[in-house]
Amino acid sequence: MPRALRLLFLGAILACSTAARDPVLVPEISQHEVVVRTGFTGADLLLYGAILPPDGVRASDVADYDIVVVLKGPSQAITMREKQRRLGMWVNADSASFRSAPAFYALASSRPLDQIVDEKTRAIYEFGLDWLQLSPIGAMGQDEQDHFAEGLVDKRVATGLYQQNDDGVGINKGVLYNARISLPSSVVTGLYTAETFAIRNGRVVASATSEVVVEKRGFERGIEVWSLQQPFLYGIVAVMLSIAMGWIAGRLFSPN
Repeated sequence: MPRALRLLFLGAILACSTAARDPVLVPEISQHEVVVRTGFTGADLLLYGAILPPDGVRASDVADYDIVVVLKGPSQAITMREKQRRLGMWVNADSASFRSAPAFYALASSRPLDQIVDEKTRAIYEFGLDWLQLSPIGAMGQDEQDHFAEGLVDKRVATGLYQQNDDGVGINKGVLYNARISLPSSVVTGLYTAETFAIRNGRVVASATSEVVVEKRGFERGIEVWSLQQPFLYGIVAVMLSIAMGWIAGRLFSPN
């Protein structure tokens, strides 16, 4: 066997043996489909699964791995505007646009992130609200970018669209894990990805991805499709309905 071929064969064996030492994640979600209807008040998702030890080794009662779960909604472009008080009035002043801000982001981990991984790993995997990569549009200084990114995160944290729970993952017998994540009523429709990471000694040793679809059905879905396909007509009808409802309310509650 040629020397080069022997080296490639040996490298393949070493790679397989290294991979065999890493665990395998088997993730699951309590529901892969969330239907938004009139009166929707949100939904609670249970993300759970198993960490299968390598080589069939029996897991100990103490968790050998840390788990980080990230549920992320569809990315969307967004423009942030900062209001300032001028001449006694609040007006839009500076603004910044981001190309790919997640509409929803929730992270749960078995321990605080700074005890699990270093900053480089957090930046690579976007672990935590401080490490979201929002992709600004146009020229923007770093201080300005950080200012508007912080404002975006704070705003979405206040509405429940961005979440971080550093003690949100429970691990049982070092094998089974679970985490609960709440979707607020203002959640947008689209495809959501649930990523689970197994981490040991500061290194991501396994990952797995599942999907959740948030969608509207029936009358709500028809209205949404119509607003997207005929936005001008939808706007006119919406204004006319608002005027009509105001007129009817005025007539009903008029003192005369």
